[in-house]
This record gives sequence, C-alpha cells and structure tokens, in this order.
Amino acid sequence: MQERVNVARIGLRTKIHPTAIVHPWAKIGDGVKVGPYSVIGEHVELGDNCVIGPHVVIDGRTTIGRNNSFSHGAAIGTEPQDLRYERQVSYLQIGDDNTFREFTTVNVATRQGAKTIIGSRCYLMAYAHVAHDCVLGDNVILANSVNLAGFVTVDDYAIIGGVTPVHQFVRVGKHSFVGGGSRIERDIPPFVKVAGNPTRVYGINSVGLERRGFSQEKRMMIKSMFNVLYRNDLNVSQVLEQLKNGSFEDPERKILVDFLEACERGITK
Repeated sequence: MQERVNVARIGLRTKIHPTAIVHPWAKIGDGVKVGPYSVIGEHVELGDNCVIGPHVVIDGRTTIGRNNSFSHGAAIGTEPQDLRYERQVSYLQIGDDNTFREFTTVNVATRQGAKTIIGSRCYLMAYAHVAHDCVLGDNVILANSVNLAGFVTVDDYAIIGGVTPVHQFVRVGKHSFVGGGSRIERDIPPFVKVAGNPTRVYGINSVGLERRGFSQEKRMMIKSMFNVLYRNDLNVSQVLEQLKNGSFEDPERKILVDFLEACERGITK
C-alpha cells in the first residue's frame, strides 16, 4: 500500500488527490492542491497556495515559493541532461507567483551544491525547457518550446519568443525581446530587440519599455546608448569607455555597462 503523506508536513487547507503520490517527507504548504496522478518527491518543499495539475512530477532537491501553478505533464526538478552528472547533490530554487504551462521541464543543477534558479512572476509556456544551472530573473516570459541550454542567464523582464533555442552560457539582458523562431548563440544586451537565424538586432525594445513605464526621455536615452553600441563601429572596450565618460544617466547606463563588462560570449551584432 502506498505510504501516505506525513500530516505534520502539510497545511490544513491542502488538498491531495487520492491517486497522487506524495513522499511522506515532502513539505507541503497550506492551501496547496495536488491533482490526479501527480508525483511529489522526498526533498521537495512546496509553498502555500501552489496548484499542481494532473500528471505533474516535482522531484529533486526542489524548493518552490508561494502561488505557483503547474499545468499537466510538467516535469520539475528532474535530473539534468548532462553526461557529466553523477547524481551530485544539487538544487532547484523557484520563487513566487510563477506559471508553468503544459509539459514544461526544469532540471536541477549539475555541479555539487549548485542551483538552477527561477525568480518570481515568470511565465513559462507549453514545452519550454530550462536546463541545469540556468538562472531566470523576475517577470521573464518563455514562449512555447523555448529551449534554454545549460548555464543560460535570462535577466528580469526579458521575453523570448517561441521555438527559440538558446546556446549554453548565453545571457539575455534585462527588458530585451527575442522574436520567435530565432537562434541565440551570443549574449543579448539589455533593452534591445532581436530576431532571426542568424540573429539580427532591430533596435531597442521600445514597446516593451513603454509598457513598463519608461518615459519618453528614458527611452530616448536608451536609444542613444544603443547608437553608441551598434551604430558607431566601435568595439566593446570603446563602447564602455564612451558609456562611462558620457552624459548618460543611471540606472540604465549602469545596467548596460555591467552587462558588457561581464560579457564572455560576445554580443549579438
């Protein structure tokens, strides 16, 4: 007979479907709903008011915050798809208010003690994949069938369109927009709009910036930085010199300067 969940580790308003399998040592918050045939592993910690749909697997050393929703078929905290992985103790950390649609997959990290991290208020559409050691900021959107390879970083408010693979170790900057069907092999600077295979830069993400409350003055300043980065035939060192010595105001200048200084794969041209 299936061992039942430890009552001391679940909230009073939690509802677990009779066909679900919840490990007796899993920690289940108050108001959690676990749907039919879902499986919750031994080391999982689920925050309050999470909704687990049918046929969902949440495993690994996975810590999940409040108010997260997992649609049917999602596989969260599973082992990384990495030949170097030898069952090291690694983790997945998820914030609050995220949505994981049908058949999304998120892996724990590869290295001993490392974490795959997803922030808060992210929206991962159907069949999106977040590989080992990725880091997603807050308010990130991954459209259908976006595939992030290992060690990818996606900063706050970035949006990646559907059916887009992102190469390992790539970083996608804040407030950037990647069109659907693209192929991302190099870093995407903050505030820009890119698309295509090979990927091309099409200017700043003006629509997204306006929707997030950036004033016209701020958008014009960001466009001026974009012109320095892309329209003056300068290398990254020269761009950094101009940005640091120029008249651009913080905090947007600091976001771009910090990004370029940390860039290792080179930026999308």
